[in-house]
Amino acid sequence: MKKLIFGLPKGSLQEATYKMMKKAGFKISGSSRSYKPFIDDDEIEIILIRAQEMARYVEDGALDAGITGKDWIEENNARVIEMADLIYAKQGMRPVRWVLAVPENSKIKKPEDLQGKKIATEAVNMTKKYLKKKKIKAEVEFSWGATEIKPPELADAIVELTETGSSLRANNLKIIDTVLSSTTKLIMNKDSYKEDWKKKKVESIAILLVGALAAEKKVGIKLNIAKKDLSTILKILPALKKPTISALSEDGWVAVETIIEEEFVRKMIPELKKAGAEGIIEYPLNKVII
Repeated sequence: MKKLIFGLPKGSLQEATYKMMKKAGFKISGSSRSYKPFIDDDEIEIILIRAQEMARYVEDGALDAGITGKDWIEENNARVIEMADLIYAKQGMRPVRWVLAVPENSKIKKPEDLQGKKIATEAVNMTKKYLKKKKIKAEVEFSWGATEIKPPELADAIVELTETGSSLRANNLKIIDTVLSSTTKLIMNKDSYKEDWKKKKVESIAILLVGALAAEKKVGIKLNIAKKDLSTILKILPALKKPTISALSEDGWVAVETIIEEEFVRKMIPELKKAGAEGIIEYPLNKVII
């Protein structure tokens, strides 16, 4: 049987990735210590790999495809094919940033002030590229972890990954620049991409994952409305294309169904009710394929 060797990120992205895979229609199970969990698709073999290493293994062909961050593709200088941009992270549906940070009371106010200074980071190559672009000469040392506690005694500044900046603030650090903005990527090995079956398989996974992500901030709305009030309702309801309108068994009434951004629901439902809508139903979505 044909097999696609598919890498999923172990670590901070693991829980969010499992959630997205489930919404995409794939059930993954197995021990939390297992590096080869079960997936309910006989054509896929899952291997858990840290996101930091994923792009390298995909480039080398040990994996046909995988999910990792744009940042780690850059850090490894990996030559891979990006199949989909998946905007989610550990804590939310947004890009993450690698930022340059210094102590709150530091005399370093801007990146150029780091000339001749020491920077600690896990993303050494990424930081060196940034410094070269800025024409700044500084020492960059690899940090094995707990990077936020190193300034000012062990380093003058750090380059660290952040979603909200809360950990940096908790350690009395301030951001003075963004080194790289990163999103999660579905990537593929160049040789595997040339194999028609594997390419189509990964394209199918991409469609499902993108659809699952598109559904994260949206909900479905159903309601009944008298035909005479339909035009008023349509002015209130946004839609991906146009709302679906169908006749009801009761003369003079129609059913309206559409998809809207979840953030608008609490404001919109009272407006719909006031405009004459009845039987309003809000329901969650698994996938939105546009």
